[in-house]
Amino acid sequence: MCILLAILCVLIFALLYFVLASFIFRDEIKAAFERDPAATNLPEVLLMYSGLHAVILYRIAKALRKINVPFLPRLLSQLGRLLTGIEIHPGADIGKGLFIDHGMGVVIGETSVIGDNVTLFQGVTLGGTGKERGKRHPNIGNNVVIGTGAKILGNITVGDNSYIGANAVVIKDVPPNSTVVGVPGRVTKQDGKKMDTTMDHVHTLDPIFQDIEELKKRLDRLENI
Repeated sequence: MCILLAILCVLIFALLYFVLASFIFRDEIKAAFERDPAATNLPEVLLMYSGLHAVILYRIAKALRKINVPFLPRLLSQLGRLLTGIEIHPGADIGKGLFIDHGMGVVIGETSVIGDNVTLFQGVTLGGTGKERGKRHPNIGNNVVIGTGAKILGNITVGDNSYIGANAVVIKDVPPNSTVVGVPGRVTKQDGKKMDTTMDHVHTLDPIFQDIEELKKRLDRLENI
């Protein structure tokens, strides 16, 4: 009897989770289907996507923080870190449609601001640069993609529709529609075109390599004079 009751409770909880999550977190679920080709069905996304679980726990912690509940919001954020490997401080402000792909090692600091439809890959850090208080974490615009291992540090702004390449370290403001690569991060024009903020990490150009190629072309022209 006790076993049947426990199974019934689990089924009821699972049903409530599916119904509520599908409604409340529909933007995040939609983002998973749009940006991850491995997403094939709703139960898989709801049960298996650690990035979604981390966002759900963050939203709950954020709501509790807004009504000044002590201790519990940070406890939930640490629980999320333990379960998913993703640490999101409940003080961060995050827009709709955040997609964290894989997510292990992602850190989002207390005063971070993230716009709508942002994509983060594993190992991304939105961190501070010192022990100062107040606003000390980045502001990320809408439709931004931040590649694997990238670090964005300090109270800086990454403009809308920008792409931060894998392992880039960004410590200065990034204009909208930019692509940033390297350490420290440098803006590359992508042949003068806006970077398509999708999951394509292969065709990111290095500004130093572009400069070297341009110098080689100039030398070739001079030698042929």
